[in-house]
Amino acid sequence: MALIRFRPLSQDLPRDLTDIQSHMNRLFDNFIGQPSSPGVVERVWAPAADMYETGNEVVVAAELPGLNEKDIHLSITGDLLTIRGERRWTGGAEDATHYRQERWFGKFERGFSLPVPVETGQVKATYRDGVLTVKLPKSEAIKPKEIKIDAV
Repeated sequence: MALIRFRPLSQDLPRDLTDIQSHMNRLFDNFIGQPSSPGVVERVWAPAADMYETGNEVVVAAELPGLNEKDIHLSITGDLLTIRGERRWTGGAEDATHYRQERWFGKFERGFSLPVPVETGQVKATYRDGVLTVKLPKSEAIKPKEIKIDAV
């Protein structure tokens, strides 16, 4: 009789990050009542973004390569900046056999909670080299003000 090491999860362990994502998606889909079909991975993409604050403004920079500025929509509601858009499929024939498809397509929406009040009427957005940069000037009420001290 030979001893065999017991490994209860060895057959279910994911082989790479894509498998880990698939397993997690199935777990959450089943948890919220939306069972997913085995072997079908629904791809949802959200552009990478940075948000930082300077002395006078909050800046959000989002990577949106391959889009036209007309395909991007910005809105501010209260303290929430929303970037929406859609990257359309441009990869060739629909009936072709694809051996690898790593570019993401489809609709996206990102929401950014602004850390400070901003002047919504003075927001500036530029789109260059696939990067959307949104500059949101801080509200005058929260900017630090120098107070002069009078000598008596």
